[in-house]
Amino acid sequence: MILFFGTKTGKKTVKKLQNVACSYCLQIETLNAVIQSNYFHLFWIPLFKIGTSRYAECSHCKRVFYKEEFSPEMKKAISN
Repeated sequence: MILFFGTKTGKKTVKKLQNVACSYCLQIETLNAVIQSNYFHLFWIPLFKIGTSRYAECSHCKRVFYKEEFSPEMKKAISN
């Protein structure tokens, strides 16, 4: 019997962060938050979520901020 199992990323959720400035280039409202979940799958059917990756990217300077680098303003805008 052959089993096909592994991990696969789910769909990206992109949210524009309103009234938040990029701490690198200081441009306002250029940050987009991306949330993407990883799933364990068996026969290409996702069974359960094993993790979630979150990051924010500035559309002006292309700087990426990972979860550990989020400012309090970014955290507040993402949670809303």
